[in-house]
Amino acid sequence: MKPTPDASGLLDLMRGFQAPCVVAAAAEMGVFGALAGAPRTAEAVAAACEASPRAVTILLDALAALGVLEKTGGAYSVAGPLRTALDPAGPACVLPMILHQANCLRRWSRLAWTARADAPSDPGPSILGPAADLESFIQAMNVVSGPVADGLVASIGAGPVAHVLDIGGASGTWTLAWLRAHPGARATIVDRPDVIPMARARIAAAGFAERVGFAGGDYLRDPLPAGADLAWISAIVHQHSREENRGLYRRAAAALVPGGRVFIRDIVMDPSRTTPVAGAFFAVNMLAATPGGGTWTLDEYREDLEAAGFADVRLLRRDEGMHSIVTARR
Repeated sequence: MKPTPDASGLLDLMRGFQAPCVVAAAAEMGVFGALAGAPRTAEAVAAACEASPRAVTILLDALAALGVLEKTGGAYSVAGPLRTALDPAGPACVLPMILHQANCLRRWSRLAWTARADAPSDPGPSILGPAADLESFIQAMNVVSGPVADGLVASIGAGPVAHVLDIGGASGTWTLAWLRAHPGARATIVDRPDVIPMARARIAAAGFAERVGFAGGDYLRDPLPAGADLAWISAIVHQHSREENRGLYRRAAAALVPGGRVFIRDIVMDPSRTTPVAGAFFAVNMLAATPGGGTWTLDEYREDLEAAGFADVRLLRRDEGMHSIVTARR
């Protein structure tokens, strides 16, 4: 447990919103894309972003004060260590996650309204619009999962796998990890119809199109494609209530062959719900964003999976964040 801050430390915590707001605004306005090439003046960046030179100058100076940008004379550039991460065309770009966090920030700023109503207080879309916000969310999942997916799947030691059902897997990241780990397997991705094209594009770019099928639908209501021996439920059960998750687990059980296994990647809380700390804060994120989502304890996972027809529920991997793994057998 972290030590209790004194009054000065508490006020420092309160000022913590400032830097994320500056970085988020720059990302949404396209500042980093405008600086992806040669250094540019504030006036040139403002023109590229269709924004006020005065406002852009203030933002650029703040970014330089944070060390995100470098300022030489009257020209700005992305700081050397961050150039790859903030290049919109680069393979290691983290801008989708920054944009997603900006949307989270807007919802968190309305927590008092949310808590009083016990319902999310929708701040509306970003200046990029709802379609871009959805794309940022899907791409953000790849930003955080891509670097760890292969290693995590390999560490599971799932044994022979013939057919993976990737439920809510629209980024395609985890399907690719499973197929790389099991060269003889195929996979089916189930997710909303409006995000399936993003998965198709990533799967095709990786050269795995012939091994992957796609099913657009609502995994909370529609039957899932049958015949898989492994169901992968990755970082989605926190979005839903326990009642909704029980329904999802029942549909997963019905889709699996006898003896098939489910693997759930998500946060697992200790019984006090205060650790891991990241999980306690992620529960707040779900309060801000969903009607009934949260973070769940191992006992809650076990109760819900067993109610849905699964047995042998185990915590296969414990992590301080989103990479704990709960498994069960149909």
